[in-house]
Parts: sequence; structure tokens; C-alpha cells
Amino acid sequence: MQGFDTKKNIGQRRLVVGAHYGMRDWLAQRLTAILMAVFTIVLLVSFLTGQNFTYEGWAGLFSRQWFKLFTMVTFFGMFYHVWVGIRDIWMDYIKPVGLRLTLQSLTILWLLACAAWTVQILWSV
Repeated sequence: MQGFDTKKNIGQRRLVVGAHYGMRDWLAQRLTAILMAVFTIVLLVSFLTGQNFTYEGWAGLFSRQWFKLFTMVTFFGMFYHVWVGIRDIWMDYIKPVGLRLTLQSLTILWLLACAAWTVQILWSV
């Protein structure tokens, strides 16, 4: 083959490696972003149409079962959205494998703690 250099790793024999997260995570980020946008609109409408801006008013809003579930699903979507973004940052910019795995593990623990705290807050209302 004329002009084909196997040392450059391009052309017909290009070596493709990686975890192949691409399309799935791209779609997950878009869907979770839409979910967060819808939640923001619902929360904004609830805020702008409400008259009771006290703790009792907000507690009343979050005491409805459908709103608790919607909030919880939105926050879990946000945690996954954050995980995909932070994981990509760690994979792109942190080259030492040990440090990258440590940072990914700490990120997972932090997001799990945030998820547990979210459940605790929502179900304490």
C-alpha cells in the first residue's frame, strides 16, 4: 500500500481502543440535562405561583409524593450527569492510573454520600 505508515496508527489498520462510552454517555448527559431543565421549570412555576414563601410552604410543596419522587429522580439524574462529566475530566487530564482511579473512587463515594443525603432530606419532610 502506497503511502500507508503503520507506525502512525491511521488508515485501514487503525487501532481502536478505549471503553467505548461515547454515544451512551453523550445521550445520558442530554437526557439528564433535559430532566434537570424540566425540574427547574416546574420548581420555578411552583415558586412564582405560590403565595406561601415560608418554610411551611416549601415543606408543603415537597411533602407531595409525586414532587418528592420527581425531585429524587432529578437529583439521581444530576448525580449521574456529574459522574459522566467528572469521569471524563479525570480520564482526559489525569494520566497516572493510580491517581486517576483514586480520584474516580473518591468522586463515586462523594456522589453516593450526596445521594444518601438527598434521600434523607426528601423523606424527612
